[in-house]
Amino acid sequence: MDQPISSPRYSTTALLERLVSFDTTSRNSNLALMAFVREYLDAHGVPYRVSLDATGQKANIHAIIGPQAAGGVALSGHVDTVPVDGQSWSADPFALRARDGKLFARGACDMKGFVASCLAAVPDFQARGLARPLHLFISYDEEVGCQGAQRLITDLAESGLAPALCVVGEPSGMKPILAHKGKLNLKVSVRGLPGHSSEPAKGVNAVQAAGEAIAYVAAEARRFAAEGPFEDGFDPPHTTIHVGTISGGTILNIIPEHAEFIMEWRNIPGDDPLHHVERLKAHVARTIEPAMKAVHPDTGFTYQILVEMPGMALGADHELTAVVKQLTGSNNTGKVSYGTEGGFYQNAGIPTIICGPGHIAQAHQPDEWIAQSELDACDGFIRRLADRLLA
Repeated sequence: MDQPISSPRYSTTALLERLVSFDTTSRNSNLALMAFVREYLDAHGVPYRVSLDATGQKANIHAIIGPQAAGGVALSGHVDTVPVDGQSWSADPFALRARDGKLFARGACDMKGFVASCLAAVPDFQARGLARPLHLFISYDEEVGCQGAQRLITDLAESGLAPALCVVGEPSGMKPILAHKGKLNLKVSVRGLPGHSSEPAKGVNAVQAAGEAIAYVAAEARRFAAEGPFEDGFDPPHTTIHVGTISGGTILNIIPEHAEFIMEWRNIPGDDPLHHVERLKAHVARTIEPAMKAVHPDTGFTYQILVEMPGMALGADHELTAVVKQLTGSNNTGKVSYGTEGGFYQNAGIPTIICGPGHIAQAHQPDEWIAQSELDACDGFIRRLADRLLA
C-alpha cells in the first residue's frame, strides 16, 4: 500500500490495511486491534478512555482531540465484523487487496474504512488546535446488538465527556441518513408434553403450537403491509416482522416436547415493538395455550428478548442535518431499514446522523469492498466537519 505502517503519518488506505488484518469477527476478542489503535493514539499524543465488556476481551476506545471536555462532535465507528464462514472469497478476507479502484477485505466497507479515515486525520486534527473537542468512538459488537455502544454510553455518563453531536460512519455512500428503523429480536420457547404419536390427545405437540404462533406472525406481516403505520422514505415504509429460525422435535413417532423459534420486528420510529410483543403474547394466551394447559398445566410459551435496538430520527431542520448536507454537497437525505448504533446515541441525548463511505449492498458479502473514491470523499468530509464545527 502507499505508505509503510511505521510512518508517523500515513494514509487511510495504509491504516485500513492494518485494521482489516485483525480478525475481529464479533465472536472474537478485539484487543489486538485496539492495542494497535492505542499505540497509534499514544504516538500522536491523543488522550483516550478504554471501556471493557464483562469478559474483559472486548474494548471500546473514546479518544478526544482538542479540549478534554464535553461538547463538540463525535465520529463513531465499530470494528467488529460479520463472519466469513461459508462464504466464497477469492482471496484471504483479512488481507487488503486493491483492484480497479476498489479495496477488498472483510470489514473494508462495514466499517473499518470509516475508522481508518478518522485515524488518518488525527495528525491534521491535532495541528488545527481545535476550539471544541473532536471525539472518536471506536466500539465493539455492533453486529450482535450494539453492545459496545451501550457500554460506551455508560462510560460517557460516568466521565461527563459526552459530545453534543455525533456522526456514525456506517456505509451510506457519503449521503446523510436521518433515520433508521429499530429492531427487536425475540426468542419464543414452547413446552409441550411428550408421548407416542399414535396417541396425540395424550400429549401436547410443541412444534404444532409453535406453528400456530408462527401463523400469527405471518398474518401480522400482512397486516403491517396493508394497514401500517407508514412512514415515507423507508423501504418498505412500515414495520416488518418475520421468523428467522425454528427448531423442535426429535423423531417422527414422538410428540415433540420442545420447540423454539427466533423472530424479529424492524419498526419504524415511533412504532413501539414492545407493544407488538404484548400483542403476540395476548394472542398466544387467548388462542393457543388454553388447549395446551387443558392437557397439562406446565405446558406453554416463554419469551426472551435477545436484542432491542432503538430507531433513530433526526429532524430535517436540525443544525447537524444542514451542516452535513452542505459539507457532502448532498441536496437529499435518506432513511434506511437497517439498524446502527445511532439510535442508542440519540436516545442518550446526543443528536446523531449517519454518513459514511461505501454502500450497504457491499457489506457482509464475500469479497466485500469499498471504493477508494469513497474513502477519499470521507477524508475530505471529516476534515471539513472539524473546520466547520470545531475550529
